[in-house]
Amino acid sequence: MVKIAVLDDYQNVALSIGDWKSIPDGEVEAFHDHIDDEVALVARLEPFEVIVAMRERTPFPRSLVERLPNLKLLVTTGARNASFDMAALKERGIAVCGTRGSPTSTAELTWGIILGLLRHLPEEDRNVREGRWQTTIGPSLSKLTLGCLGLGNLGKQVARVGKAFQMDVIAWSQNLTQERCDEVGARLVTKEQLFSQADIVTIHLVLSDRSRGLVGERELALMKPSAVLINTSRGPIVDETALIRAVDEERIAGAGIDVYAVEPLPADHPYRSLKHTLLTPHIGYVSSDGYGIMYGDAVEDIKAFLQGAPVRPVQ
Repeated sequence: MVKIAVLDDYQNVALSIGDWKSIPDGEVEAFHDHIDDEVALVARLEPFEVIVAMRERTPFPRSLVERLPNLKLLVTTGARNASFDMAALKERGIAVCGTRGSPTSTAELTWGIILGLLRHLPEEDRNVREGRWQTTIGPSLSKLTLGCLGLGNLGKQVARVGKAFQMDVIAWSQNLTQERCDEVGARLVTKEQLFSQADIVTIHLVLSDRSRGLVGERELALMKPSAVLINTSRGPIVDETALIRAVDEERIAGAGIDVYAVEPLPADHPYRSLKHTLLTPHIGYVSSDGYGIMYGDAVEDIKAFLQGAPVRPVQ
C-alpha cells in the first residue's frame, strides 16, 4: 500500500471531493489540524511516501525535508509554492508537482472585501441584529480611483470589475507596460503615483524577493487618509507592523486583509483587535470549484507518478 497524507484539511472535505479511491493500492489519511512544531510534524509525516500540501499552509523547508526518509512525492495544490525548499527536495530525489486552481475565486473575494470594507457591511449586519439602524456612510465606487499593484491574471480581473463600476483604474508593477494596461482600460503610473492617487490600493503580486516588504512605511505614508489597502495576495508583501500603525493612527482609512505573515493568525495578533479592518482567513482560493479542481488534479498527479508518467510541474 502507498501511504498518502493530505495536510491541513481545515474544513474536513478533502476525502469527499477527490476520487482518492481510484489510486491503485492507495491508503489515504487526511489531517484536519495544523502543526507548526517541526518535531511533531516529522512524527506525523515520517511514514508517508506521498504528501499532498494545501498551498502554503505547511511549509517544507530543508530541515523538514531531510527528516522524511520515506517521502517520494510532494504535491502542492496550486501551480506554485514559495514555502517548498526546491533545492532540498531535488537533492533528495523527491518529485514535486502542482495542480490547477480556480481562476476567478481570489478576484471575486477581493471585490467582496472591498465592498464589505467601504460600505461597512460587517458593522451594519451587527447593527441590524442588535437593534441599530443606518449608522455608517460609504462612498460610491464610481467616484473613486482603483490602484492595482500588479496587473497579472488576477489583477486584470479586479481591474475589469473596477471599470464596470466606472472607476478610474491605475496600475503599477516593476515590469508593467502601458500595452498591458490598455487591455483593461487602466493607466500606467509610477509606484509613488499609485499610492498617492488611489482610493483603493489592491495587491496582486507573486511573493518573491522583489515583492517581500514592498508595501511599508514609505508607501503607506503616501496614501490618502481616506484610502484603504486590500491584500488578497501574500502577507509578507506588506510590512504588518507599519500597516497596523497606519490604520491605528488613522493615517489611512482601513485595510481588508485575507493573507498574513503567519497563518493561521496567532490568537494574540494585533490585527484581531484593530479597528477599521475587515479580516478573512486566507480564503481567496477557497471555493467549492477550486477545491474540486485542486484535489482532483492531486489525485491524477499521484496516479501518474505511480505509473511513471509525467506530472504537472511546479512553477
